[in-house]
Amino acid sequence: MSDSPVLALLKDLISRPSLTPHDAGCQPLLIKRLEKIGFTCEVMEFEDTLNLWARRGSERPLMCFAGHTDVVPTGPEHLWKCPPFEPTVIDGYLYGRGAADMKSGLAAFMVGLEQFIEKHQDHTGSIALLITSDEEGPFINGTTRVIDTLEARNEKIDYCIVGEPSSTDHVGDTIKNGRRGSLTADLTINGVQGHVAYPHLVKNPIHNCMAALAELTATTWDSGNEYFPPTSFQITNFNSGTGASNVVPAQASIQCNFRYSTELTADQITARVEQVLNSHGVKYDVKWTYNGSPFITQPGSLTDAASKAIKTITGLTTELSTSGGTSDARFIAPTGAQVVELGPSNKTIHKINESVNIDDLESLVDIYALTLENLLACK
Repeated sequence: MSDSPVLALLKDLISRPSLTPHDAGCQPLLIKRLEKIGFTCEVMEFEDTLNLWARRGSERPLMCFAGHTDVVPTGPEHLWKCPPFEPTVIDGYLYGRGAADMKSGLAAFMVGLEQFIEKHQDHTGSIALLITSDEEGPFINGTTRVIDTLEARNEKIDYCIVGEPSSTDHVGDTIKNGRRGSLTADLTINGVQGHVAYPHLVKNPIHNCMAALAELTATTWDSGNEYFPPTSFQITNFNSGTGASNVVPAQASIQCNFRYSTELTADQITARVEQVLNSHGVKYDVKWTYNGSPFITQPGSLTDAASKAIKTITGLTTELSTSGGTSDARFIAPTGAQVVELGPSNKTIHKINESVNIDDLESLVDIYALTLENLLACK
């Protein structure tokens, strides 16, 4: 028995070892199919990253599908049920690196799009795909630079589905309609190194920062709101010491991260942290890394179109959620677009034996096609 169109395409994509930032031929494969159904494909290559902007039509509204072809490393291959780049079906699941995150989204949208256009050659508005090979890595030469290019020529996205694995147990049970912001601080606490037997001659950087860190960890940053949980502060790394038990170190290196809601801005967080450190007399240097602002897509045309499609195809009433990490949606939402993340289950993403339920994969094709119909009423 031959594979269905979406399963065959997904197997082809998984078999290409597209470790960040390498595309490994995934985008050229999609370009061939897109050109056959009337898309104009523009390759945007920035540094080591291959990006694709493909568009069909010139009118608004512009409905865009965004995704990435790159995948994370496999981990120890001997622990996999099958070689990670040899897609294998086992008990109704397709195994392989990228099966869920997020080549399933790419394959499902491509096939759903082909089915939609076959039925609706004269759809209203325009359809686009924004595909990058730099989402799992530094994310500096991918979606953010494509968006900069589009903004410079005033090419506006109205609706965007990011095909990330948003679902929990069954495809469509959850749509991400927003994400928290992410801000990282790399702190260097400065002291004076010396012998532990002469405490009056040293300044212990570990001791000196403890009270400030205790205050920061106990701080209630906000109470969240109807869309977001309260802002979270976490210390992720703490390193110090010389390796000797009788030496006070000169420095301590601390990394911490904020996942913050729309109740705060990055500037407010940095000001508060530095105020606390200063109030405790801590001698420090800090490097702030801004990973993305929080955003929310209010319930409206896009969430309605996707939710109705999910209900029709699966019978599920979808939940709107802002939980989880960041995605490239954070680069698209600030342009004014309505943005949601809609894809398969995220249970196995980045894990050994990553997989996707094949029935969910087939349903996702229909969900994407029907969402297009709900948004782009045909002439």
